[in-house]
Amino acid sequence: MMSTFSAFTNQNFRFCWASNISLYISRWMQMTTLSWFVFDQTESAFMVSLIGFFGLAPLMFFGLFGGVIADFFNKKVLIIISQIITFSGAVVMTFLLLFDFLQLWHVYVAIFVPGVSWALDMPSRRALVMDILGPDRITNGISLDAVGMHTSKMVGPAIAGALIAFTGVLGTYVFMSVIIFVGTVSIFQVNMNQDDFNQRNKNHFSMLSGIKFFFIELADAFKYALNNQTIFAVLVITFFMNLLLFPYMQMVSIISKEVLSVGPLLMGILMASDGFGALIGSTALASKSKMEFHGRYYLYGSILSLSGLLLFGISEIYFISMILLFALGLGTSGFGTMQSVIVLLVSKKEFRGRCMGLVTLCIGAAPVGSIILGLSSEMFSTSNALIINSFIGLVFVIISGYKMSSIRGRIIPDN
Repeated sequence: MMSTFSAFTNQNFRFCWASNISLYISRWMQMTTLSWFVFDQTESAFMVSLIGFFGLAPLMFFGLFGGVIADFFNKKVLIIISQIITFSGAVVMTFLLLFDFLQLWHVYVAIFVPGVSWALDMPSRRALVMDILGPDRITNGISLDAVGMHTSKMVGPAIAGALIAFTGVLGTYVFMSVIIFVGTVSIFQVNMNQDDFNQRNKNHFSMLSGIKFFFIELADAFKYALNNQTIFAVLVITFFMNLLLFPYMQMVSIISKEVLSVGPLLMGILMASDGFGALIGSTALASKSKMEFHGRYYLYGSILSLSGLLLFGISEIYFISMILLFALGLGTSGFGTMQSVIVLLVSKKEFRGRCMGLVTLCIGAAPVGSIILGLSSEMFSTSNALIINSFIGLVFVIISGYKMSSIRGRIIPDN
């Protein structure tokens, strides 16, 4: 049991973890709240899909930049700036709701702003965990971070659903603002020496304003990733998973209302079942003190989650749908945890931030997937669109895992 939570013996990691989970809870609450609000106002699957698009589109445009700056700036400072931006956005939404000024376009801005912050600081958050714990405990640290992420995926939608049912959308934003503020205070407590970030930033600091420098570093990262089959496999599978699997999240509110005929409270519980499965899986991974075949958890978790989504699209029974989302979440725990662990372990220290930036770029396929899923839902129904997406995803992921065999082999850390 102690090995499961060994990373928590490090005080800096505890504060970093608290900051991360506040972000995750607020993000899931916001996604649930706004998806429900938009569908309630418009009854359009496409308009709901735009929540996913605007929330994740910044990953396409800013993810790589976030990876570059993570290698050259103090990661703690970057995360603090991001938290403040996210907090400010939540407070503005609270006042718009309080004074009844909220319009539909505000909703898309409200999800876009924290999306920008997330794109810029996500590489820094994961790389900071590596800086705090080192390669020996990074699997445990990222697994515990995944426990926090998946706990929030369970708790966030459930809280949002309950608050929508009993207090309305305003109540969710008041609660979110408090949670984000707590996370901002937590990251301030991380005590990292200024020399902990990469020393070569001192040699290039004056060049950071140059576009040429940015693209040189970016080109180096692409070349490095393409020459490492394991990293490249992670990038390819991450791209397909985010294009074809994860856009389903905005559609759960539609399935809840149109197929399963339940209200916001049961919708929140349904969405929480996904998070519960992911929590069980990530806790099990955190308990493993030694691991060699990280890629197998990553690959087989991807296949399990896509299979769960395919069957979820077929189901018309609430309880069965809960079980299928639980299985989906169990699979995403292997995918989501090992995604970062593999890249951080096999990449050289000077490339870690940029490699995580490439992962963020691939996650940026999700907004494109959201638009595609929204359009196909309008054409074929939401259930059929989920079935089509998951089937295509299974084909691509299985082929990728077969062709790039290193993802199934032993992962050897590059210290």
